[in-house]
Amino acid sequence: MFSENTYRARRTRLKKDLGSGLLFFTGNNEVGMNYAGNDYHFRQDSNFLYFFGIDKPGLAAVIDIDADRDIIFGDDLSIEDVVWMGAAPRMKTLAAQVGVQEVLPFRRLLPFLKKNRRAGRAIHYLPPYRHDNMLLLKDALNIPVAKQKTAASEAFIRAVVAQRAHKSDEEVAEMERAVDVSGEMHVAAMKAAREGQREAELAGLVEGIAVSGGGHLSYPVILTVNGQILHNHYHGNTLQKGQMVLGDFGAETAMHYAGDITRTFPVAGKFTTRQREIYEIVLDAEIGAIASLKPGIPYRDVHLAAARRMAEGLRALGLMRGNLDEAVAQGAHALFFPHGLGHMIGMDVHDMEDLGENYVGYSENVRRSEQFGTAYLRLARALEPGFVLTVEPGIYFIPQLIDQWRRKKKFEEFINYPALKKYRDFGGIRIEDNVLITENGHRILGNPIPKTVEAVENLRKG
Repeated sequence: MFSENTYRARRTRLKKDLGSGLLFFTGNNEVGMNYAGNDYHFRQDSNFLYFFGIDKPGLAAVIDIDADRDIIFGDDLSIEDVVWMGAAPRMKTLAAQVGVQEVLPFRRLLPFLKKNRRAGRAIHYLPPYRHDNMLLLKDALNIPVAKQKTAASEAFIRAVVAQRAHKSDEEVAEMERAVDVSGEMHVAAMKAAREGQREAELAGLVEGIAVSGGGHLSYPVILTVNGQILHNHYHGNTLQKGQMVLGDFGAETAMHYAGDITRTFPVAGKFTTRQREIYEIVLDAEIGAIASLKPGIPYRDVHLAAARRMAEGLRALGLMRGNLDEAVAQGAHALFFPHGLGHMIGMDVHDMEDLGENYVGYSENVRRSEQFGTAYLRLARALEPGFVLTVEPGIYFIPQLIDQWRRKKKFEEFINYPALKKYRDFGGIRIEDNVLITENGHRILGNPIPKTVEAVENLRKG
């Protein structure tokens, strides 16, 4: 938990930005895996944490701007709760730590909201993503579940994004802790991996490091020899010589700030010639993209420049051809690079995605592309000091996509399909770091994590 003044200041700015009405925050509840008493790992709502800081289930909050009231709704533990789960501070104590003086029992939330709705007051809420909170909104505000997302307050969303997009010094310090633990996870995986080992062993190793760091995973582990599958959470394969392991995983701190790092390494001690060639194209694109980061530059431009750089490397290998500026403009590069270069990161690994990606990563001047590949870019707007984002170029050989495009004779003027035959079993390579935009440039967060060919090979041999 940050200082009381931090949470007070955040809420004060929110009141100023919205001007009038009620701001309703739904906290998260425990969710049963297979029955009510066997819960998933609890994760508090990030917006609730940002403005109210209390990391426990069964809470909601309201800011009454006109009356200048901050109210937390929640209950103290019963003796039965204490017996099973242990004692905890009283709600009044927790609320005081975040600068809130008014605490009401949770049973008073619905009557409070209904009374204010009947009085005709504006009640702003953020888009819900959990079904129990959808039912709560239905009861409280009489909005059908199917209409709640579109009826959410755009003014509230924009005000939250405007604050959370710019990370304070204390948030950056917390994120550096997340990146450092994430780096330990990646180094451990690169050191431990060996031929004949199951992916699951490495997945368990890195998850254990995240937990031992005092937090948890910031998202489910991607660790696979099938790196061409972008979000591959299957861990049932056995590592074989000649394969590469793509590891995309990160730690979340106890305060729920996320790290998101990707490294790719060979199962053998050294990259093969073919692996090294593709790896160095990706690494060159990542280093070049990071070097270009500064306030004012649209991230879409950085994405397209990285795509152009990788297309040039692929042309040198005979896999692409023709006018590369035109190839990238038309989207031919997306056969190999079908995702965006990166996204905002903070308390969520895809920061504030629950509020709507277009509010977070786009602006009135930068609209989302409809082109395959570029359409998946989560961050395109001009960069500003305080943004923290990922830079994660990749090259992938996806047999199904190659076959589909070849059947359609798609971009034959730019893609050398016969040359791709020997790459069908290659897999994929992605390299990713987390970067802070500063007043005059950028800074890569955390301690360096090996990523040059030489550094990775030395680590594998060691």
